Amino acid sequence: MLNLSRWEQANRFVKRIDHPEKNWKLSASDVRERRCWTGYQPTFDAMLTATSTRGARWYVVSADHKWFTRLATAAIVVQILKTINPEYPAAAERMARARAGLVAELASWRTA
Repeated sequence: MLNLSRWEQANRFVKRIDHPEKNWKLSASDVRERRCWTGYQPTFDAMLTATSTRGARWYVVSADHKWFTRLATAAIVVQILKTINPEYPAAAERMARARAGLVAELASWRTA
């Protein structure tokens, strides 16, 4: 979850308002919903706690600085990939399975 601070969200909203070409990124409801920020935080915490499992964890990454967000997210992805150690199936195995299926299909046509 990319977590933007209340201050940074306000800062980005002001920039969107100040640049007409970015106005489309902001709606009146965005500003209205900010009034509920404090009330939403316990709900976010409860949701993350209730839905984060050993097999599917939430990672909360600060999104106030885009360079840091990208670096932290990449580090998490690398860590997870090292943990699960994914491997591509060997090409020879895939080809053997594909060949066997095709040969079986051809044999069924010959007998039909």
